Amino acid sequence: MIELPEVETIRRDLDRECTGKRLKETEVLIARAVGGASGKTKLLKALDKAKVTDVGRLGMLLRLDFDTGWTITFDLGSGGQLVRTANKDEVHKRTALILGFTQHGQLRLIDMEADASVGLYETENLLEEHPELASIGIDPIEEPMSWTDFGRHLHSHETKLRTLIMDDTFVVGIGSMYADEILFNAGLRFDRLSNSLTTQEIRRLYRALVETLFDAVKYRGSSVEGSHYVDLFGEPGSYQDHHSVFQKEGELSPRSRRPIVKSKFNKEWTYYCDQSQV
Repeated sequence: MIELPEVETIRRDLDRECTGKRLKETEVLIARAVGGASGKTKLLKALDKAKVTDVGRLGMLLRLDFDTGWTITFDLGSGGQLVRTANKDEVHKRTALILGFTQHGQLRLIDMEADASVGLYETENLLEEHPELASIGIDPIEEPMSWTDFGRHLHSHETKLRTLIMDDTFVVGIGSMYADEILFNAGLRFDRLSNSLTTQEIRRLYRALVETLFDAVKYRGSSVEGSHYVDLFGEPGSYQDHHSVFQKEGELSPRSRRPIVKSKFNKEWTYYCDQSQV
């Protein structure tokens, strides 16, 4: 699972590791990931000897800006990995792209689930090429807002909470893992209607949303069973060691000391404490 904290962790590492570095060579090993043969040709030409001038994130897209006026974006999909390696390191069979720098090794995109992709855009036209970014929701890490503004936004919907906070047009990058953790931390059930929350409950939900995401970034994301997530250095995250409910059916709730339960909701399991979430 790759959700907002995992992408933000990688962004911060990319900024430290790649900004100011110049490319020596670029290799495309899986053309599909860069838009096919024509995309490969265009990418290789655009990145020839280019220098990384900035690293950023647009929702769940990671971007690298170059001094040639081009930007590449990475959509990691469900199992993409961006890793910094030495030139001599063995190349994983699912490696789609290698960016080799003049100094300090390479950056490799490993496409574990065959759904990661790389886009190439003129930097000044990036937002025009991604009109869907205009409709993305709250980004609590990039652009914090007041809990009162959050409450107005929340009350403008009549939607079950878990559905709403997993909607990218409401909040960016929240999947089932962090949705369950946020709702537990807020003491709210997954099926509560968003417009039914009291003022106190709105404040609890927003605090839980922000604190859960920032804590997850602090612990460098979550690497749970079935996930391919690793950080830029190939290391798993450790926030899964701090999860309260996700995939913990039968274990005792940290709050009520009663067993955590799971229920099917929108065709997937949700984990929660039936005693303390209301």
